[in-house]
Amino acid sequence: MAVAEQERDTVRAQARWVHSSARKARLVTDLIRGRSVPEARTILAFSNRAVAKDVEKVLRSAVANAESRPDLHWAGDDLVVAAAYADEGPTLKRWRARARGRVARIRKRTCHITIELAQGLATSTAPSVPAMAAPEPVEEPEAVEEPETVDEAEVEDTETADEPEAVGEAEEPAAETETDEPEAEAETPETESEE
Repeated sequence: MAVAEQERDTVRAQARWVHSSARKARLVTDLIRGRSVPEARTILAFSNRAVAKDVEKVLRSAVANAESRPDLHWAGDDLVVAAAYADEGPTLKRWRARARGRVARIRKRTCHITIELAQGLATSTAPSVPAMAAPEPVEEPEAVEEPETVDEAEVEDTETADEPEAVGEAEEPAAETETDEPEAEAETPETESEE
């Protein structure tokens, strides 16, 4: 049984002999694969890797290729990065003098960066967050009444005056509890004797 495969129209751009290793370029191309063009541009703009500038140039070239083709009439912001990869290019072999008449090998690696764009929805597995999402409403706590403001001089006067009273009040309840206990003990034997 033959499976009918629908071939998608794609537009591609390629930068050859980029002075970066393919391994470093793949770390950046993996970030943008499957994302929309505006999202990919944002990721590349905020990437700390030096090769991100070269990848961004290739992305801009691919968008320009898509917009300039008369048979497609694609808008750049509606496109998705269908494929993004970096292949190894030729390695330049250089030598550096070392101690005791020896040499050390220097490999200046290059790569070929390719980006293909297609029209459609982004197929990224990463969660997509809208750039200008409205913040969720937050419930405000109930207003708490603030106590009246009092002068510092009045507070100091009342604190010094309240301290002796507070000590005297603390002694009085202790005395009452001592007197309450004998009365409670006196009541309990009487109830036992009545039975």
